[in-house]
Amino acid sequence: MPPKPLLRLADPLPSITDTAASLQRVASELASGTGPVALDAERASGYRYSQRAYLVQLRRAGSTTVLVDPIACADLSALIVAIDGTEWVLHAATQDLPCLAEIGLRPQRLFDTELAARLLNLPRVGLASLVEELSGYRLAKEHSAVDWSTRPLPEAWLEYAALDVEVLVELREVLADRLVEAGKAEWAAQEFASLTHFTGPEPRAEPWRRTSGLHRVRGRRALGVVRELWEARDTLAADLDVAPGRLLTDAAIVEAAIAMPREQQALRGLAGMRHRQARRHLDVWSGALERARVIPEAALPPTSGRGEGLPPPRSWAERNPPAALRLRACRSVVSELCEQHDLPAENLLTPESVRRLAWSPPAPLDGDSVADFLRQRGARAWQVELTADRFAAAMATGGRAS
Repeated sequence: MPPKPLLRLADPLPSITDTAASLQRVASELASGTGPVALDAERASGYRYSQRAYLVQLRRAGSTTVLVDPIACADLSALIVAIDGTEWVLHAATQDLPCLAEIGLRPQRLFDTELAARLLNLPRVGLASLVEELSGYRLAKEHSAVDWSTRPLPEAWLEYAALDVEVLVELREVLADRLVEAGKAEWAAQEFASLTHFTGPEPRAEPWRRTSGLHRVRGRRALGVVRELWEARDTLAADLDVAPGRLLTDAAIVEAAIAMPREQQALRGLAGMRHRQARRHLDVWSGALERARVIPEAALPPTSGRGEGLPPPRSWAERNPPAALRLRACRSVVSELCEQHDLPAENLLTPESVRRLAWSPPAPLDGDSVADFLRQRGARAWQVELTADRFAAAMATGGRAS
């Protein structure tokens, strides 16, 4: 089968909006348009520490695509007014909503094409995959990981960015029809409504424990080295607005924690310190190692994290046998409901919510108490309606079995 044709811009590539005058003009065009407005934002993930938006793309029927430079246009009030009250169409909204909110753009209504595809249990939910499956065109993604803080932005990058909003509204219409056919339109409406308040994930209690390769580090003193190096890197990265991994890799942090060199020369000789950026800040890493060496024993981090979650489920049978039985019962409920309604398990309920419910269920254990528990953890009404009574019955049976 021949490859599908590449998606091309319907209109000439617009000039980038980077002045107050041009912003006022495009805002007027958007305000005079009709229907939903497609939005996307480009960040410099992997290059910058911040997650700020470096480009915002918008498209609406009755107006052309708009490319706004939010760095050059510090005051976006004209744009905010122009799209106030309109439905936004985004793909993977949770990736863009925090950086859009940072520049004053907050939706009152939205439609997330990725989330809609997940609720429909489509096999591939990336934007390029959806475009190819639902519109018959291929969407090139060769510039998805470039440094969007670059100025001036190359024309090829701007064309790529403009294409990301070219067919979003069309996808929205197709997916909305499929949601109605599947009886999931109300579920999607609740999911989208909850996203209008999304500001980003909750900060972790001990983010340094996410260091890749941490499982290789043994002992509390070595963990203290990881923590000190991670925090020193994070502070420096924030000051320089550089992605932390570009200053010092996780592999270098783990290597230093295992070797724990006492002299800066020995630190310099580690494989992870051979990169130019790592060597440029060798004094910072050396200072972190020195601090880690003198941390009092009582202040060293424990081998397992505090407040980072429950024990691994594989250990529950030994540590909390009744909870293990409850978890097995709840997982059976999830599997049955997902098969019945053609849903991915993570979209029925977050796995963390299911684990916490099984580990420490509410009392009395009935549908109402489980429903309250789930609502407190952010479950939507449709999720609670499907699962609460089933979970309560399954856990009660599991409890008797224990």
